[in-house]
Amino acid sequence: MVRCSDDTLYTGITNDLDKRIYDHNFSKIWAKYTKYRRPVTLVWYKRTVNKKTASKLEFKIKKVSKPQKEALIKK
Repeated sequence: MVRCSDDTLYTGITNDLDKRIYDHNFSKIWAKYTKYRRPVTLVWYKRTVNKKTASKLEFKIKKVSKPQKEALIKK
């Protein structure tokens, strides 16, 4: 999960975290949402065993409120 410059939170999955953060901050072709809210900062991540598990976790996180996401970040 990354925090955008406007204090919103963006959740996604990747198999290369460093590259993805770099892309969110500098690439012209990645996530439209973060493109206009740069810079982004990594605030939380969790390693999973496979893409299916990561996708399920991403879906769950996207469904919760911002206060719940903030609580997850603080854990």
